Amino acid sequence: MRISIFGMGYVGIVCAALFARRGGTVIGVDVSRDKVDAINSGKAPIVEPGLPELLEEVVGQGRLRATMDVAEAIAGSEISFVCVGTPSRGNGDLDLSHVVTVCRQIGAALRDRPASHLVVIRSTVLPGTLRSLVIPALEETSGKKAGEGFQVAVNPEFLRECTAIRDFDNPPFTIIGADDESSAARVAALYEGVEAELVIRKPEVAEMIKYTCNAWHATKVAFANEIGAIAKQFGVDGRDVMDVACKDKVLNISNYYMRPGFAFGGSCLPKDVRALIYRAGQADMILPLLKSLLPSNRAHLDRGLDLVMAHGSRRVGMLGLSFKFGTDDLRESPFVELAEKLIGKGHDLRIYDRHVDHARVHGANRDYINNKIPHLAALLTPSVEDVINHADVIVVCYRDPEFDEPLIRRVGERKIIDLAGLARATVTGDYEGICW
Repeated sequence: MRISIFGMGYVGIVCAALFARRGGTVIGVDVSRDKVDAINSGKAPIVEPGLPELLEEVVGQGRLRATMDVAEAIAGSEISFVCVGTPSRGNGDLDLSHVVTVCRQIGAALRDRPASHLVVIRSTVLPGTLRSLVIPALEETSGKKAGEGFQVAVNPEFLRECTAIRDFDNPPFTIIGADDESSAARVAALYEGVEAELVIRKPEVAEMIKYTCNAWHATKVAFANEIGAIAKQFGVDGRDVMDVACKDKVLNISNYYMRPGFAFGGSCLPKDVRALIYRAGQADMILPLLKSLLPSNRAHLDRGLDLVMAHGSRRVGMLGLSFKFGTDDLRESPFVELAEKLIGKGHDLRIYDRHVDHARVHGANRDYINNKIPHLAALLTPSVEDVINHADVIVVCYRDPEFDEPLIRRVGERKIIDLAGLARATVTGDYEGICW
């Protein structure tokens, strides 16, 4: 394919060289004459292992050249990648001025071009940028409509400095955000032969994935550092602790806890986080990440309460009360706290939990129920149908196969608030999740 890449910074020049190596004819575009001249002479404008040799090869083969002329680049390509920087403003927001400027320039160059052109955003942008800024800029200056005179897509990059070439060839996945199959297929064709899962989603999802990954990487670094710092206070080598923790690929390094849902609870997580924070306080240590976990959890619980209350109905039903499915353990269950808050706000509440109902008579939680939350025990009902018949708003607290058939049969008759992530294919109608 004939490709133009706007922005010969770190991402742009690496992608330009590698797309050229893969057989494309690539035109790099930049406002810097020095960068353009360096590239055309086969010299790398940045320091990156393996890039000088690669540039010398593809420039020498005539597969890559650079220019400052936008119209020339558009005329010589079918696909344009936008790889310009999105630096931080003083208030922390993104400065998208470079993205908008380039899109306006591309649009102007497309005005008199009869063939359809695909514009791919590879710059790191927040969800909604494609629709709110990129498409309007292209439409205004081109006089054409997205999907007709030109196509758009999002293709975030996951290149690390010093390992960018290896990361391009061996990515964790290839993410493409597009509204139509044709645009997604044209981008996917550029990565043919790359052994990585191809993930095609809506543009907003693709835009969000890059931020999610980077925030997660930052969280991991901060978490490991804070664990290492407090481990040292106990006379323990934090490196050894994290080495062992990372051997657990079932829970620690996995997707097990990485599903958006409701707040955490139970007999372990809140208690153990509190203990670490208390001991850190005794040592006058500042551990902002660990200290933020419980407030973050409470804020998410409050979001769930707000979601229920937003519907204005007093008649509410909860399916689930223990802190997770398959147990009768009510200790620090976020659903117990949610139920108590709903009662305190004057809601007429009914609750069904087959394990807790059994525990009220036989289980180890009998004393806890009778002594700590007798007001909630009185609201427990014997069946899912009792909750559904009572409530205008049904709160699903966790996944239980017993809930599926009654909910599906009555969908549309009741408002369903899903805190667990039910099967998206079967739950439709008046349905809303806490994170979706």
